Amino acid sequence: MSIGGGARFRADGRTPGQLRPVSMTLDVQKWAAASCLIRMGDTHVLCAATVEDRIPPFLRGKGTGWVTGEYSMLPASTSERTQRESVKGRPGGRTHEIQRLIGRALRGVVDTSLLGERTVTIDCDVLQADGGTRTASITGGYVALAVALHRRGLERALTGRIAAISVGLVEATPLLDLDYSEDSRAEVDFNVVGTDAGTYVELQGTAEGKAFDRSQMDKLLTLADAGLQRLFEAQATAVQGAPIRR
Repeated sequence: MSIGGGARFRADGRTPGQLRPVSMTLDVQKWAAASCLIRMGDTHVLCAATVEDRIPPFLRGKGTGWVTGEYSMLPASTSERTQRESVKGRPGGRTHEIQRLIGRALRGVVDTSLLGERTVTIDCDVLQADGGTRTASITGGYVALAVALHRRGLERALTGRIAAISVGLVEATPLLDLDYSEDSRAEVDFNVVGTDAGTYVELQGTAEGKAFDRSQMDKLLTLADAGLQRLFEAQATAVQGAPIRR
């Protein structure tokens, strides 16, 4: 809608380049090496890190470690109950894609050769979904990963920070951090996974019905970069405030 001389605002009152309110609460789970409950608006994801002294078979004898992710949506995380995938017998295609994305993203800022023969698993459970669950999982997952490595004395394995954010074109207007109502009607939807060094691990961009051009893509990436910088700041504050040893 338009307020005050045509300035464009969204349903929740945000400006086009404004993030939803972000919070990161640490150590929600007692037994995890580290955990982070990330809230981005009405999307809430619990990210928990487990560090195990084992590695996948394909890495045995190589003296290196591994970082991987798992993702699931709790049954009541959406307006209509989501059936547990354990009942179905296997993860669905969307879940498998997101799990691989989380693992790739987090490995993008870890020197696995410095982990030793250890596996760090980041479990991302969506408690409440309102768009951007995969990007919130990566952003909160990094915090859980970083705190867990610090507590194990393995912080040297971190090579930087990583976060993810969505951007899109809704009614031809570039928007940052889309909620579900915006994502479901976006003409163009991007998920941008980037590091604090200004590099990218992954860009996922899709047009729905109408193709986008280079100029539009550049505007979306510029918007995403600004959002990522704010998320890096929030991550740094969360990690610095964590008790290193428990």
